[in-house]
Amino acid sequence: MLNRYPLWKSLLILVGLALGGLYALPNLYPDDLAIQISGARSATVIDTQVLDEATHVLSEAQLDTIGIELTDKNVLIRVADSESQLQAKALLSDAMGEGYVTALNLAPTTPEWLTNLGAGPMKLGLDLRGGVHFLLEVDMVQAVAQRLDVYVSEIKSLLRTEKLRYRAVTHEVDGSLRIKFMDAEVRDQARSELKSNYSEFLMSAEDGDGVYYLLVTLNEFTVGEIEDYAVNQNLTTLRNRVNELGVAEPLVQRQGRNRIVVQLPGVQDTAAAKRILGATANLEFRLEAKPGAARVATEEFTFRSNPERKATLEKDLIITGNSVSNAQSNFDENGMPQVNIDLDSQGGKLMNRVTRNAVKRRMAVVFVEHKSRTKVVEVDGELVEQRQPYVEKSVISLATIQTALGNSFRITGLDGAGEASELALLLRAGSLAAPIYFVEERTVGPSLGQENIDLGLTSVQIGLALVIIFMLAYYSVFGIIANIALAFNLLLVAAVMSLLGFTLSLPGIAGVVLTVGMAVDANVLIFSRIKEELRAGLAPQSAIHAGYERAFTTIFDANITTLLVAVILYAVGTGPVKGFAVTLSIGIVTSMFTAIMVSRAMVNGVYGGKKLTDIKIWPLFMGVGK
Repeated sequence: MLNRYPLWKSLLILVGLALGGLYALPNLYPDDLAIQISGARSATVIDTQVLDEATHVLSEAQLDTIGIELTDKNVLIRVADSESQLQAKALLSDAMGEGYVTALNLAPTTPEWLTNLGAGPMKLGLDLRGGVHFLLEVDMVQAVAQRLDVYVSEIKSLLRTEKLRYRAVTHEVDGSLRIKFMDAEVRDQARSELKSNYSEFLMSAEDGDGVYYLLVTLNEFTVGEIEDYAVNQNLTTLRNRVNELGVAEPLVQRQGRNRIVVQLPGVQDTAAAKRILGATANLEFRLEAKPGAARVATEEFTFRSNPERKATLEKDLIITGNSVSNAQSNFDENGMPQVNIDLDSQGGKLMNRVTRNAVKRRMAVVFVEHKSRTKVVEVDGELVEQRQPYVEKSVISLATIQTALGNSFRITGLDGAGEASELALLLRAGSLAAPIYFVEERTVGPSLGQENIDLGLTSVQIGLALVIIFMLAYYSVFGIIANIALAFNLLLVAAVMSLLGFTLSLPGIAGVVLTVGMAVDANVLIFSRIKEELRAGLAPQSAIHAGYERAFTTIFDANITTLLVAVILYAVGTGPVKGFAVTLSIGIVTSMFTAIMVSRAMVNGVYGGKKLTDIKIWPLFMGVGK
């Protein structure tokens, strides 16, 4: 019988629409305004004492809350309005001190039964939810300089191993290494040895006053590799650190040759966000200096946990944190905290080379933090602000080497489980391959985000209303069916966006508006085909069947070509372009389902299996019938 779906197909469509409604439902539950209190360091304990102190501060200020939650990572305080949120944030920031981060946030209100089913609202981008935007710049000069510092230690170790006497290995300001010899023959032997071990070196000789120098520089290919590695490693490290925050849908991506964009939706405090991101730091592994060691070969450091405690270390590096592939904190057989370290192959080789001759000596893990301060200086008679970078170094741990180390070893002698957890987390997240500096900070307020949402919803409503009016006026009963299918399409777009965790941005709303217009395109083709078949003399049932069957190929081809363009936009685009491409792609796929399958099911329900002499598919101003 024409225009009748089998029961299984009708049930399949109903199940699909029901699931769409279920997973779109959380979007009806708006987030609450909230203040989040978390530790400034990942090892900071958030307990009932923190909760009680925050509650006491707000109670004294007579600020009402609508809910307070305590987890193992933060305290979340829900408030009724933005004014209360800002007041509570200011009070708690002063009361909690520098050991905690107090930031504006948004707390979900989705019912637990929906959450248990894996349902949640759409994630909103920075332009809709508000938050902070950072533009960071990677110091490429320091990236190469840090690698050269590692080469200095490696070259010294290699020359000592090969018993080639040298006077000094220095890192010059022009980015080269200068090796000083007292014998030309030894210099030539060293040159041959370095050439066989380091293909990336460019070497030249220089003589003067009985002193023989070997100048070492890196070739352009290696410099390019180091710079690319620095940016990519910093990207990975920042992503790992941001992921520890629990911020919904953060954005961390490369921009240009040496810059990185970080966007944290829902966070409104720039200073707090900087602390959340963590220090722009690296790690160094050094041996403790021997008693009586020459002062020029040593360096004194304070401990990060206790600045009054000091340690004298060798200037030569063993490895940096870049060589760490994994780190886990646990306890040794005596119940003392320790960190198990895994190194990459090159790091393991270097660690073994140094520590096999340093058993029973102590090795330090040094935390190296790159910072910058702004200073006003006079340039050409004008006062301008200049960024002056500086470095702070402190010892995290100082432990005795029990045996020669390789790719795996453990660090002991830590001050408690908190420090062990902190160190493991820092190593596991990865250290920065080069210093990064904040060159731009921008805050997008939640009020602006809400304004964008309101304007976006208004545009969708206007577009939807115009489409509904046109379809009703031009296609009568079939227009009603097309409009219902369009509503289901928007429902499915929201469900898919929510279920797959895609982020809705302002360009994404533009994609939804475009989808509203495109979603009825397939129905327009089908209904126009039905009209043509009726004019050709086919019976109404046959015309409906032919309209859907013969229009399918055209609809499929048109939507596939648009989908390909959307996929390409997503693949090559960034930021706003990706947001537009995502909603457009989802809208195309769901509109194919609703315009063909769902509308056909409704047409079958209205007309299927009936003896028809006429169908209401003509414009209202032309009357009903042919």
